[in-house]
Amino acid sequence: VLDTRDLQVFKVTVNGQDAKFAFGEKHSFKGTPLEIALPFELRRGQEAIVEICFESSPKSSALQWFTPEQTSGKKHPFLFSQCQATHCRSILPCQDTPAVKLTYYAEISVPKELVALMSANRDGEMPDPEDSSRKIYRFSQNVPIPCYLIALVVGDLQSRKIGPRTLVWAEKELVDKSAYEFAETEAMLRTAEDLAGPYVWGQYDLLVLPPSFPYGGMENPCLTFVTPTLLAGDRSLSSVIAHEISHSWTGNLVTNKTWEHFWLNEGHTVYLERRIAGRLFGEQFRHFHALGGWRELQNTINTLGDKNPMTNLVPNLNEVDPDVAYSSVPYEKGFALLFYLEQLLGGPDVFIGFLKAYIQQFAYKSIGTEDWKKFLYSYFKDKVGILLNILQEFFVFPTCNPLFLISGRYDTTLANACIALSQRWIKAKESDLGSFSSADVKEMSSHQLVEFLALLLLEAPLPASHVQRMQQVYDFNAIHNSEIRFRWLRLCIKSRWEEAIPLALKMATDQGRMKFTRPLFRDLYGFDKCRDLAVKAFLEHRASMHPVTSMLVGKDLKLDQ
Repeated sequence: VLDTRDLQVFKVTVNGQDAKFAFGEKHSFKGTPLEIALPFELRRGQEAIVEICFESSPKSSALQWFTPEQTSGKKHPFLFSQCQATHCRSILPCQDTPAVKLTYYAEISVPKELVALMSANRDGEMPDPEDSSRKIYRFSQNVPIPCYLIALVVGDLQSRKIGPRTLVWAEKELVDKSAYEFAETEAMLRTAEDLAGPYVWGQYDLLVLPPSFPYGGMENPCLTFVTPTLLAGDRSLSSVIAHEISHSWTGNLVTNKTWEHFWLNEGHTVYLERRIAGRLFGEQFRHFHALGGWRELQNTINTLGDKNPMTNLVPNLNEVDPDVAYSSVPYEKGFALLFYLEQLLGGPDVFIGFLKAYIQQFAYKSIGTEDWKKFLYSYFKDKVGILLNILQEFFVFPTCNPLFLISGRYDTTLANACIALSQRWIKAKESDLGSFSSADVKEMSSHQLVEFLALLLLEAPLPASHVQRMQQVYDFNAIHNSEIRFRWLRLCIKSRWEEAIPLALKMATDQGRMKFTRPLFRDLYGFDKCRDLAVKAFLEHRASMHPVTSMLVGKDLKLDQ
Protein backbone atom coordinates (compact mmCIF):
# COMPACT_ATOMS: atom_id res chain seq x y z
CA VAL A 1 0.00 0.00 0.00
CA LEU A 2 1.50 3.34 -1.08
CA ASP A 3 0.33 6.90 -0.46
CA THR A 4 -0.78 8.95 -3.47
CA ARG A 5 -2.65 12.22 -3.98
CA ASP A 6 -3.97 13.37 -7.38
CA LEU A 7 -1.78 10.84 -9.23
CA GLN A 8 -2.79 8.84 -12.29
CA VAL A 9 -1.31 5.33 -12.39
CA PHE A 10 -1.10 3.54 -15.76
CA LYS A 11 0.77 0.31 -15.11
CA VAL A 12 2.52 -1.56 -12.29
CA THR A 13 4.98 -4.45 -12.64
CA VAL A 14 6.71 -6.47 -9.93
CA ASN A 15 9.99 -8.17 -10.99
CA GLY A 16 8.88 -7.57 -14.57
CA GLN A 17 5.44 -9.23 -14.19
CA ASP A 18 2.25 -7.19 -14.55
CA ALA A 19 0.60 -6.56 -11.17
CA LYS A 20 -3.01 -5.70 -10.39
CA PHE A 21 -3.51 -2.39 -8.58
CA ALA A 22 -6.46 -0.39 -7.27
CA PHE A 23 -7.08 2.89 -5.45
CA GLY A 24 -8.68 2.84 -2.01
CA GLU A 25 -11.04 5.44 -0.60
CA LYS A 26 -10.09 9.11 -1.01
CA HIS A 27 -9.37 11.11 2.18
CA SER A 28 -9.75 14.89 2.39
CA PHE A 29 -6.05 15.65 2.92
CA LYS A 30 -4.27 12.29 3.00
CA GLY A 31 -5.14 11.48 -0.62
CA THR A 32 -5.79 7.97 -1.89
CA PRO A 33 -4.03 4.70 -0.98
CA LEU A 34 -2.64 2.74 -3.96
CA GLU A 35 -3.02 -0.97 -3.28
CA ILE A 36 -0.76 -3.26 -5.34
CA ALA A 37 -1.35 -7.03 -5.42
CA LEU A 38 1.93 -8.91 -5.86
CA PRO A 39 1.64 -11.39 -8.77
CA PHE A 40 3.54 -14.09 -6.84
CA GLU A 41 4.15 -15.25 -3.25
CA LEU A 42 7.05 -13.39 -1.70
CA ARG A 43 9.55 -15.46 0.29
CA ARG A 44 11.36 -14.05 3.32
CA GLY A 45 14.49 -12.27 2.12
CA GLN A 46 13.38 -12.21 -1.54
CA GLU A 47 13.76 -8.88 -3.30
CA ALA A 48 10.84 -7.37 -5.22
CA ILE A 49 11.35 -4.55 -7.71
CA VAL A 50 8.10 -2.63 -8.13
CA GLU A 51 7.90 -0.38 -11.19
CA ILE A 52 5.06 2.15 -11.41
CA CYS A 53 4.23 4.16 -14.51
CA PHE A 54 2.36 7.24 -13.30
CA GLU A 55 1.71 10.94 -13.83
CA SER A 56 1.27 13.81 -11.36
CA SER A 57 -1.49 16.39 -11.68
CA PRO A 58 -0.95 20.03 -12.71
CA LYS A 59 -2.58 20.89 -9.38
CA SER A 60 -0.19 18.74 -7.29
CA SER A 61 0.04 20.28 -3.79
CA ALA A 62 3.83 19.64 -3.77
CA LEU A 63 4.64 21.56 -6.95
CA GLN A 64 4.50 25.15 -8.04
CA TRP A 65 4.79 25.81 -11.77
CA PHE A 66 5.68 29.32 -12.97
CA THR A 67 5.13 30.84 -16.37
CA PRO A 68 8.14 32.78 -17.72
CA GLU A 69 6.39 36.09 -16.76
CA GLN A 70 6.36 35.02 -13.09
CA THR A 71 10.17 34.59 -12.94
CA SER A 72 12.87 37.24 -12.50
CA GLY A 73 14.35 36.53 -15.94
CA LYS A 74 10.93 36.49 -17.73
CA LYS A 75 12.27 34.09 -20.42
CA HIS A 76 11.83 30.54 -19.13
CA PRO A 77 9.36 28.61 -16.95
CA PHE A 78 10.32 27.49 -13.43
CA LEU A 79 9.29 24.61 -11.16
CA PHE A 80 9.96 23.80 -7.53
CA SER A 81 8.72 21.21 -5.06
CA GLN A 82 7.96 21.38 -1.33
CA CYS A 83 7.17 17.93 0.12
CA GLN A 84 7.14 18.57 3.86
CA ALA A 85 4.99 17.51 5.57
CA THR A 86 2.87 15.06 3.50
CA HIS A 87 3.09 16.27 -0.11
CA CYS A 88 5.63 13.84 -1.58
CA ARG A 89 2.65 11.57 -2.32
CA SER A 90 1.38 14.15 -4.82
CA ILE A 91 4.61 13.82 -6.86
CA LEU A 92 5.11 10.03 -6.71
CA PRO A 93 3.62 6.96 -5.01
CA CYS A 94 5.56 6.42 -1.75
CA GLN A 95 5.37 5.50 1.94
CA ASP A 96 4.87 9.15 2.85
CA THR A 97 5.81 8.99 6.51
CA PRO A 98 8.96 10.21 8.28
CA ALA A 99 9.12 6.79 9.97
CA VAL A 100 10.48 5.25 6.73
CA LYS A 101 13.87 6.20 5.24
CA LEU A 102 15.16 5.51 1.74
CA THR A 103 18.05 6.29 -0.62
CA TYR A 104 17.26 7.46 -4.14
CA TYR A 105 18.65 7.80 -7.64
CA ALA A 106 16.96 10.01 -10.25
CA GLU A 107 17.27 11.05 -13.87
CA ILE A 108 15.46 14.27 -14.81
CA SER A 109 14.94 15.32 -18.44
CA VAL A 110 14.53 19.08 -19.01
CA PRO A 111 14.81 21.57 -21.89
CA LYS A 112 18.57 22.00 -22.41
CA GLU A 113 18.60 25.74 -21.56
CA LEU A 114 17.33 24.92 -18.04
CA VAL A 115 19.03 23.36 -15.00
CA ALA A 116 17.56 20.65 -12.76
CA LEU A 117 18.69 20.26 -9.14
CA MET A 118 17.60 17.79 -6.45
CA SER A 119 18.13 17.09 -2.74
CA ALA A 120 21.02 14.81 -3.65
CA ASN A 121 24.55 14.89 -4.98
CA ARG A 122 24.82 15.92 -8.64
CA ASP A 123 25.85 12.89 -10.68
CA GLY A 124 26.52 14.37 -14.13
CA GLU A 125 24.42 15.30 -17.16
CA MET A 126 24.06 14.10 -20.74
CA PRO A 127 22.03 14.88 -23.88
CA ASP A 128 18.57 13.24 -23.84
CA PRO A 129 18.89 10.37 -26.40
CA GLU A 130 15.15 10.65 -27.18
CA ASP A 131 15.00 14.43 -27.76
CA SER A 132 17.92 16.59 -28.88
CA SER A 133 16.31 19.75 -27.43
CA ARG A 134 16.53 18.30 -23.89
CA LYS A 135 19.19 17.07 -21.51
CA ILE A 136 19.19 14.62 -18.62
CA TYR A 137 20.55 15.44 -15.17
CA ARG A 138 21.46 12.57 -12.83
CA PHE A 139 21.30 12.60 -9.03
CA SER A 140 22.07 10.17 -6.22
CA GLN A 141 21.27 10.42 -2.52
CA ASN A 142 23.12 7.61 -0.73
CA VAL A 143 22.21 8.63 2.83
CA PRO A 144 18.75 7.24 3.75
CA ILE A 145 16.17 10.04 4.06
CA PRO A 146 12.45 10.30 4.77
CA CYS A 147 10.62 11.09 1.53
CA TYR A 148 9.53 14.58 2.71
CA LEU A 149 13.17 15.48 1.91
CA ILE A 150 12.90 14.54 -1.77
CA ALA A 151 13.09 17.84 -3.66
CA LEU A 152 13.33 19.05 -7.24
CA VAL A 153 13.79 22.43 -8.88
CA VAL A 154 13.99 23.25 -12.58
CA GLY A 155 14.76 26.72 -13.92
CA ASP A 156 17.14 29.08 -15.62
CA LEU A 157 19.57 28.86 -12.70
CA GLN A 158 23.13 30.07 -12.29
CA SER A 159 25.58 29.30 -9.48
CA ARG A 160 28.43 30.97 -7.59
CA LYS A 161 30.98 29.12 -5.45
CA ILE A 162 30.91 30.53 -1.89
CA GLY A 163 32.81 27.81 -0.03
CA PRO A 164 34.72 24.53 -0.52
CA ARG A 165 31.49 22.49 -0.50
CA THR A 166 28.93 25.20 -1.30
CA LEU A 167 27.46 26.68 -4.45
CA VAL A 168 24.63 29.19 -4.22
CA TRP A 169 22.05 28.80 -7.01
CA ALA A 170 19.54 31.44 -8.14
CA GLU A 171 18.17 33.14 -11.21
CA LYS A 172 20.80 35.40 -12.81
CA GLU A 173 19.19 38.57 -11.37
CA LEU A 174 19.73 37.42 -7.76
CA VAL A 175 22.80 35.19 -7.86
CA ASP A 176 25.48 37.75 -6.93
CA LYS A 177 23.34 39.33 -4.22
CA SER A 178 22.74 35.81 -2.81
CA ALA A 179 26.47 34.95 -2.92
CA TYR A 180 27.19 38.06 -0.80
CA GLU A 181 24.31 37.46 1.63
CA PHE A 182 25.26 33.85 2.41
CA ALA A 183 29.06 34.21 2.47
CA GLU A 184 29.16 33.00 6.13
CA THR A 185 27.86 29.53 5.18
CA GLU A 186 31.17 27.63 5.48
CA ALA A 187 31.95 29.21 8.87
CA MET A 188 28.50 28.09 10.05
CA LEU A 189 29.01 24.57 8.65
CA ARG A 190 32.37 24.20 10.40
CA THR A 191 30.91 25.46 13.69
CA ALA A 192 27.99 23.03 13.36
CA GLU A 193 30.40 20.11 12.76
CA ASP A 194 32.32 21.12 15.86
CA LEU A 195 29.10 21.13 17.90
CA ALA A 196 27.22 18.16 16.41
CA GLY A 197 29.72 15.86 14.67
CA PRO A 198 30.80 15.22 11.06
CA TYR A 199 28.66 16.50 8.15
CA VAL A 200 27.73 13.31 6.26
CA TRP A 201 25.97 14.71 3.19
CA GLY A 202 28.94 15.76 1.02
CA GLN A 203 27.79 18.93 -0.73
CA TYR A 204 25.92 21.79 1.03
CA ASP A 205 24.39 24.01 -1.67
CA LEU A 206 21.87 26.81 -1.30
CA LEU A 207 19.05 27.61 -3.71
CA VAL A 208 17.23 30.96 -3.67
CA LEU A 209 13.65 30.45 -4.88
CA PRO A 210 11.02 32.80 -6.31
CA PRO A 211 9.20 34.98 -3.73
CA SER A 212 6.15 32.66 -3.45
CA PHE A 213 8.22 29.96 -1.66
CA PRO A 214 6.11 29.40 1.49
CA TYR A 215 8.86 28.97 4.12
CA GLY A 216 11.98 30.79 5.30
CA GLY A 217 14.01 27.75 4.35
CA MET A 218 13.63 24.03 3.71
CA GLU A 219 16.43 21.69 4.76
CA ASN A 220 16.47 19.52 1.63
CA PRO A 221 19.71 17.50 1.96
CA CYS A 222 22.68 18.72 -0.13
CA LEU A 223 20.52 21.64 -1.35
CA THR A 224 18.83 23.96 1.18
CA PHE A 225 15.93 25.91 -0.35
CA VAL A 226 15.58 29.52 0.90
CA THR A 227 13.23 32.46 0.44
CA PRO A 228 14.50 35.62 -1.29
CA THR A 229 13.11 37.59 1.70
CA LEU A 230 16.44 36.75 3.41
CA LEU A 231 18.29 39.05 0.98
CA ALA A 232 18.52 42.03 3.33
CA GLY A 233 21.86 43.22 1.92
CA ASP A 234 23.66 43.09 5.28
CA ARG A 235 23.70 39.32 6.13
CA SER A 236 21.47 40.07 9.13
CA LEU A 237 18.93 37.33 8.34
CA SER A 238 21.48 34.53 8.00
CA SER A 239 20.20 32.77 11.13
CA VAL A 240 17.82 30.94 8.76
CA ILE A 241 20.91 29.45 7.04
CA ALA A 242 22.30 28.37 10.44
CA HIS A 243 18.90 26.78 11.11
CA GLU A 244 18.84 24.82 7.83
CA ILE A 245 22.48 23.75 8.27
CA SER A 246 21.61 22.43 11.76
CA HIS A 247 18.87 20.25 10.25
CA SER A 248 21.68 18.22 8.60
CA TRP A 249 21.93 16.58 12.05
CA THR A 250 18.59 17.17 13.81
CA GLY A 251 15.79 16.35 11.38
CA ASN A 252 17.65 14.87 8.43
CA LEU A 253 19.90 12.46 10.37
CA VAL A 254 17.75 12.01 13.50
CA THR A 255 14.14 12.33 12.34
CA ASN A 256 10.75 12.63 14.07
CA LYS A 257 8.86 9.35 13.67
CA THR A 258 5.51 11.11 13.13
CA TRP A 259 4.57 14.79 12.73
CA GLU A 260 3.26 14.81 16.33
CA HIS A 261 6.92 14.66 17.40
CA PHE A 262 7.91 17.54 15.10
CA TRP A 263 9.46 19.35 18.08
CA LEU A 264 12.29 16.77 18.02
CA ASN A 265 13.23 18.09 14.56
CA GLU A 266 12.61 21.76 15.20
CA GLY A 267 13.36 22.35 18.90
CA HIS A 268 16.80 20.73 18.60
CA THR A 269 17.47 22.55 15.33
CA VAL A 270 16.66 25.96 16.83
CA TYR A 271 18.90 25.04 19.78
CA LEU A 272 21.80 24.18 17.44
CA GLU A 273 21.17 27.24 15.24
CA ARG A 274 21.48 29.49 18.31
CA ARG A 275 24.58 27.66 19.53
CA ILE A 276 26.16 28.40 16.13
CA ALA A 277 25.19 32.09 16.52
CA GLY A 278 26.70 32.08 20.02
CA ARG A 279 30.01 30.74 18.70
CA LEU A 280 30.15 33.17 15.77
CA PHE A 281 28.69 36.34 17.33
CA GLY A 282 28.96 35.89 21.10
CA GLU A 283 26.92 34.42 23.93
CA GLN A 284 24.93 37.65 24.50
CA PHE A 285 23.75 37.43 20.89
CA ARG A 286 22.59 33.83 21.48
CA HIS A 287 20.62 34.90 24.55
CA PHE A 288 19.14 37.85 22.64
CA HIS A 289 17.82 35.48 19.96
CA ALA A 290 16.58 33.06 22.61
CA LEU A 291 14.59 35.90 24.18
CA GLY A 292 13.24 36.91 20.76
CA GLY A 293 12.07 33.33 20.27
CA TRP A 294 10.37 33.43 23.66
CA ARG A 295 8.38 36.51 22.51
CA GLU A 296 7.53 34.73 19.27
CA LEU A 297 6.14 31.84 21.33
CA GLN A 298 4.06 34.23 23.49
CA ASN A 299 2.73 35.80 20.32
CA THR A 300 1.75 32.41 18.84
CA ILE A 301 0.03 31.32 22.05
CA ASN A 302 -1.88 34.63 22.13
CA THR A 303 -3.02 34.01 18.53
CA LEU A 304 -3.94 30.32 19.01
CA GLY A 305 -5.35 30.68 22.55
CA ASP A 306 -3.58 29.05 25.49
CA LYS A 307 -6.11 26.19 25.76
CA ASN A 308 -5.67 25.29 22.09
CA PRO A 309 -4.35 21.70 21.89
CA MET A 310 -2.02 22.83 19.06
CA THR A 311 0.04 24.65 21.73
CA ASN A 312 1.02 21.24 23.16
CA LEU A 313 4.61 20.25 22.54
CA VAL A 314 3.34 16.86 21.31
CA PRO A 315 -0.14 17.58 19.91
CA ASN A 316 -2.63 14.93 18.89
CA LEU A 317 -2.78 15.12 15.08
CA ASN A 318 -5.36 12.39 14.55
CA GLU A 319 -7.36 13.61 11.50
CA VAL A 320 -5.49 16.95 11.60
CA ASP A 321 -3.63 18.13 8.50
CA PRO A 322 0.00 18.84 9.60
CA ASP A 323 -0.03 22.00 7.42
CA VAL A 324 -2.97 23.36 9.43
CA ALA A 325 -1.25 22.50 12.74
CA TYR A 326 2.01 24.23 11.74
CA SER A 327 3.14 27.08 14.05
CA SER A 328 6.16 28.32 16.00
CA VAL A 329 5.25 26.07 18.98
CA PRO A 330 7.46 23.03 18.10
CA TYR A 331 10.32 25.44 17.32
CA GLU A 332 10.19 27.82 20.25
CA LYS A 333 8.55 25.72 22.96
CA GLY A 334 10.94 22.92 22.00
CA PHE A 335 13.89 25.32 22.18
CA ALA A 336 12.69 26.78 25.51
CA LEU A 337 12.64 23.29 27.04
CA LEU A 338 16.16 22.47 25.78
CA PHE A 339 17.51 25.88 26.85
CA TYR A 340 16.03 25.36 30.32
CA LEU A 341 17.51 21.83 30.51
CA GLU A 342 20.92 23.22 29.46
CA GLN A 343 20.86 25.60 32.45
CA LEU A 344 19.53 22.97 34.82
CA LEU A 345 21.95 20.20 33.86
CA GLY A 346 25.30 21.98 33.98
CA GLY A 347 25.49 24.64 31.25
CA PRO A 348 26.20 24.82 27.51
CA ASP A 349 29.30 22.58 27.43
CA VAL A 350 27.61 19.75 29.33
CA PHE A 351 24.45 19.97 27.25
CA ILE A 352 26.21 19.95 23.89
CA GLY A 353 27.84 16.68 25.05
CA PHE A 354 24.35 15.26 25.46
CA LEU A 355 23.23 16.57 22.07
CA LYS A 356 26.25 15.05 20.29
CA ALA A 357 25.65 11.68 22.00
CA TYR A 358 21.92 11.87 21.13
CA ILE A 359 22.75 12.44 17.45
CA GLN A 360 25.24 9.56 17.47
CA GLN A 361 22.74 7.25 19.17
CA PHE A 362 19.83 7.93 16.78
CA ALA A 363 21.56 8.88 13.48
CA TYR A 364 19.81 7.36 10.42
CA LYS A 365 16.77 6.50 12.58
CA SER A 366 13.28 7.94 13.14
CA ILE A 367 12.27 8.36 16.79
CA GLY A 368 9.53 9.62 19.11
CA THR A 369 9.56 11.71 22.29
CA GLU A 370 9.71 8.58 24.48
CA ASP A 371 13.02 7.55 22.84
CA TRP A 372 14.39 11.06 23.48
CA LYS A 373 13.28 10.95 27.14
CA LYS A 374 14.78 7.51 27.79
CA PHE A 375 18.09 8.63 26.32
CA LEU A 376 18.03 11.85 28.37
CA TYR A 377 17.45 9.84 31.58
CA SER A 378 20.24 7.40 30.79
CA TYR A 379 22.70 10.22 29.93
CA PHE A 380 21.90 12.25 33.08
CA LYS A 381 21.48 9.27 35.45
CA ASP A 382 22.06 11.35 38.58
CA LYS A 383 19.40 13.94 37.64
CA VAL A 384 16.48 11.64 36.81
CA GLY A 385 14.38 12.83 39.77
CA ILE A 386 14.48 16.49 38.74
CA LEU A 387 13.96 15.60 35.08
CA LEU A 388 10.87 13.51 35.79
CA ASN A 389 9.26 16.49 37.55
CA ILE A 390 10.00 18.94 34.77
CA LEU A 391 9.03 16.69 31.90
CA GLN A 392 5.82 15.82 33.74
CA GLU A 393 4.95 19.53 33.56
CA PHE A 394 5.83 19.62 29.88
CA PHE A 395 4.36 16.43 28.55
CA VAL A 396 1.78 15.16 31.04
CA PHE A 397 -0.06 18.43 31.64
CA PRO A 398 0.69 19.89 28.23
CA THR A 399 -2.28 22.23 27.85
CA CYS A 400 -1.32 24.31 30.86
CA ASN A 401 1.55 25.81 28.83
CA PRO A 402 4.24 25.68 31.52
CA LEU A 403 5.91 28.83 30.27
CA PHE A 404 6.31 30.15 33.81
CA LEU A 405 8.78 27.30 34.35
CA ILE A 406 11.33 28.45 31.91
CA SER A 407 11.43 32.21 31.72
CA GLY A 408 13.77 34.69 33.38
CA ARG A 409 17.07 32.93 32.62
CA TYR A 410 18.13 35.11 29.70
CA ASP A 411 21.01 37.55 29.48
CA THR A 412 19.06 40.69 28.51
CA THR A 413 22.03 43.00 27.75
CA LEU A 414 21.21 43.42 24.04
CA ALA A 415 17.45 43.49 24.67
CA ASN A 416 17.52 46.24 27.31
CA ALA A 417 17.62 49.11 24.80
CA CYS A 418 14.66 47.57 22.93
CA ILE A 419 12.68 47.12 26.13
CA ALA A 420 13.40 50.70 27.29
CA LEU A 421 12.39 52.28 23.97
CA SER A 422 9.25 50.16 23.61
CA GLN A 423 8.21 51.17 27.15
CA ARG A 424 8.69 54.86 26.28
CA TRP A 425 6.29 54.50 23.34
CA ILE A 426 3.76 52.47 25.33
CA LYS A 427 3.67 55.08 28.11
CA ALA A 428 3.85 58.16 25.86
CA LYS A 429 0.91 60.56 25.85
CA GLU A 430 0.15 62.75 22.83
CA SER A 431 2.11 65.58 24.45
CA ASP A 432 5.21 63.35 24.74
CA LEU A 433 5.46 62.47 21.04
CA GLY A 434 7.83 65.39 20.37
CA SER A 435 10.44 63.79 22.66
CA PHE A 436 11.16 60.99 20.15
CA SER A 437 13.84 61.45 17.49
CA SER A 438 15.87 59.44 14.98
CA ALA A 439 18.68 59.31 17.56
CA ASP A 440 16.57 56.74 19.53
CA VAL A 441 17.37 54.00 17.00
CA LYS A 442 20.67 55.24 15.58
CA GLU A 443 22.79 52.78 17.61
CA MET A 444 20.40 49.82 17.21
CA SER A 445 21.20 46.80 15.03
CA SER A 446 18.52 45.44 12.69
CA HIS A 447 18.08 42.55 15.17
CA GLN A 448 17.27 45.09 17.89
CA LEU A 449 14.77 46.92 15.69
CA VAL A 450 12.99 43.60 15.10
CA GLU A 451 12.88 43.02 18.86
CA PHE A 452 11.66 46.59 19.59
CA LEU A 453 8.72 46.12 17.17
CA ALA A 454 8.03 42.58 18.45
CA LEU A 455 7.70 43.94 22.00
CA LEU A 456 5.17 46.55 20.84
CA LEU A 457 3.16 43.85 19.05
CA LEU A 458 2.72 41.96 22.34
CA GLU A 459 0.99 45.02 23.87
CA ALA A 460 -2.37 46.65 23.24
CA PRO A 461 -2.32 48.54 19.91
CA LEU A 462 -0.75 52.01 20.02
CA PRO A 463 -2.88 55.01 18.96
CA ALA A 464 -2.57 55.78 15.23
CA SER A 465 -0.94 59.13 16.12
CA HIS A 466 1.94 57.19 17.74
CA VAL A 467 2.72 55.07 14.67
CA GLN A 468 2.45 58.17 12.46
CA ARG A 469 5.03 59.89 14.66
CA MET A 470 7.18 56.74 14.61
CA GLN A 471 7.19 56.88 10.81
CA GLN A 472 8.16 60.60 10.92
CA VAL A 473 11.17 60.04 13.18
CA TYR A 474 12.34 56.51 12.27
CA ASP A 475 11.13 56.26 8.64
CA PHE A 476 10.41 52.53 8.93
CA ASN A 477 8.62 52.61 5.54
CA ALA A 478 12.02 53.03 3.90
CA ILE A 479 13.42 49.83 5.44
CA HIS A 480 13.34 46.76 3.22
CA ASN A 481 14.63 44.21 5.74
CA SER A 482 11.66 41.79 5.62
CA GLU A 483 11.61 40.97 9.35
CA ILE A 484 11.50 44.67 10.32
CA ARG A 485 9.04 45.64 7.59
CA PHE A 486 6.66 42.78 8.47
CA ARG A 487 6.44 43.75 12.17
CA TRP A 488 6.22 47.46 11.38
CA LEU A 489 3.29 46.97 8.98
CA ARG A 490 1.51 44.69 11.45
CA LEU A 491 1.92 47.39 14.11
CA CYS A 492 0.43 50.01 11.76
CA ILE A 493 -2.58 47.87 10.83
CA LYS A 494 -3.24 46.94 14.47
CA SER A 495 -3.15 50.68 15.28
CA ARG A 496 -5.67 51.27 12.46
CA TRP A 497 -3.38 53.62 10.53
CA GLU A 498 -5.05 53.68 7.12
CA GLU A 499 -2.03 54.95 5.20
CA ALA A 500 -0.30 51.61 5.86
CA ILE A 501 -3.06 49.52 4.21
CA PRO A 502 -1.62 49.59 0.65
CA LEU A 503 1.89 48.84 1.98
CA ALA A 504 0.65 45.86 4.02
CA LEU A 505 -1.37 44.51 1.05
CA LYS A 506 1.70 44.87 -1.14
CA MET A 507 3.93 42.94 1.28
CA ALA A 508 1.29 40.23 1.74
CA THR A 509 1.12 39.63 -2.02
CA ASP A 510 4.63 40.52 -3.33
CA GLN A 511 6.05 37.51 -1.51
CA GLY A 512 4.43 34.34 -0.18
CA ARG A 513 6.46 33.35 2.88
CA MET A 514 3.66 32.18 5.19
CA LYS A 515 5.35 33.64 8.29
CA PHE A 516 4.65 37.08 6.74
CA THR A 517 1.70 36.57 4.40
CA ARG A 518 -0.70 34.85 6.80
CA PRO A 519 -0.46 37.31 9.75
CA LEU A 520 -0.62 40.32 7.38
CA PHE A 521 -3.77 38.98 5.72
CA ARG A 522 -5.28 38.11 9.13
CA ASP A 523 -4.58 41.62 10.47
CA LEU A 524 -5.97 43.27 7.33
CA TYR A 525 -9.06 41.06 7.57
CA GLY A 526 -9.48 42.12 11.22
CA PHE A 527 -9.49 45.84 10.28
CA ASP A 528 -13.07 46.57 9.09
CA LYS A 529 -11.91 49.42 6.79
CA CYS A 530 -9.93 47.00 4.63
CA ARG A 531 -11.52 43.59 5.10
CA ASP A 532 -13.04 43.64 1.60
CA LEU A 533 -9.77 44.90 0.12
CA ALA A 534 -7.88 42.04 1.77
CA VAL A 535 -10.29 39.44 0.36
CA LYS A 536 -10.18 41.09 -3.08
CA ALA A 537 -6.35 41.18 -3.10
CA PHE A 538 -6.21 37.51 -2.08
CA LEU A 539 -8.63 36.43 -4.79
CA GLU A 540 -6.70 38.43 -7.40
CA HIS A 541 -3.36 36.85 -6.41
CA ARG A 542 -4.59 33.38 -5.51
CA ALA A 543 -3.74 31.82 -8.88
CA SER A 544 -0.06 32.75 -8.54
CA MET A 545 0.24 31.69 -4.88
CA HIS A 546 1.76 28.43 -3.66
CA PRO A 547 -1.01 25.79 -3.18
CA VAL A 548 -0.41 25.41 0.58
CA THR A 549 -0.30 29.18 1.17
CA SER A 550 -3.46 29.64 -0.87
CA MET A 551 -5.26 26.90 1.12
CA LEU A 552 -4.27 28.34 4.53
CA VAL A 553 -4.90 32.03 3.70
CA GLY A 554 -8.28 30.94 2.29
CA LYS A 555 -9.08 29.45 5.72
CA ASP A 556 -7.73 32.54 7.55
CA LEU A 557 -10.03 34.80 5.48
CA LYS A 558 -13.01 32.49 6.16
CA LEU A 559 -13.41 31.80 2.43
CA ASP A 560 -12.69 28.06 2.72
CA GLN A 561 -13.62 26.05 5.76
